[in-house]
Amino acid sequence: MNAIPNETIAADILGALGNETRLLVFRLLVRAGRDGLNIGQIQEHLGTAPSTLAHHIQTLVHAGLVLQTKKGREVICSANFDTMDALVAYLTDQCCKGFC
Repeated sequence: MNAIPNETIAADILGALGNETRLLVFRLLVRAGRDGLNIGQIQEHLGTAPSTLAHHIQTLVHAGLVLQTKKGREVICSANFDTMDALVAYLTDQCCKGFC
C-alpha cells in the first residue's frame, strides 16, 4: 500500500489499532523488525490466549497492518511497514497548512 486513498480506509486501519491487545501486538512486531515473530513468540511476550491472539492478528492482517508468511510449519507475523508509513503520511499530509 503506497498511499491511504480515503478517510474510510484510514479509519479502518486506525480502528484495527483501537484495541489494547492489537496495539500491543503491532508495537511488538514493529520492534521485532522485518524478520517478525512466530505466533508462539507473540503469545509468549504478551501472555494472550491462543484463540484470542488469533482473532486479533487476523484483524490486523485484514487491515493491512500485519503480514503473515509460512516458514515450514511456522507462521511468521511481521509489521507491514508500508501500510504504517502510508498511514503516518496520511495523518500528517496537511500538517501546518492552515484551515483554508
